[in-house]
Order: sequence, then C-alpha cells, then structure tokens
Amino acid sequence: MEGCYRNELYPGLLVDIVLKEDQKNGKLTRGRIENILTSKSFHSRGCKVRLEGSGAIGRIRHTYLD
Repeated sequence: MEGCYRNELYPGLLVDIVLKEDQKNGKLTRGRIENILTSKSFHSRGCKVRLEGSGAIGRIRHTYLD
C-alpha cells in the first residue's frame, strides 16, 4: 500500500484517499494534500491527510508523482 510513510508525503502531492464513510464500499476521493494529520513516521493503513479545497479527511490509498 502507498502512503504509509510520512516522509514520502508533502503538501501539494496528488493522492487518492478513502473517507471514513467510504471504507466499506472502497470509494476513493482524489485531491492534493493540504496537510498531513498523522504524526507517526509510519501507519500501516495509510497516513491520514486533509485535502486542499474540500477539506476532506481520509487515509491515503494511492499517490501520484507530479
């Protein structure tokens, strides 16, 4: 899984996240990271982030290099 290591993430990075309400159906939301909410250097289910604009909060499933 991508997005498990905090040191690989930065504001502005394009990512797909899963919102808490979408965990069962697996729907992904795409956006750019506004800030990283996970404080630990590693999280096995993906780091939690807030997206720019919408302010959506969820765990990273995929990252995209610019």
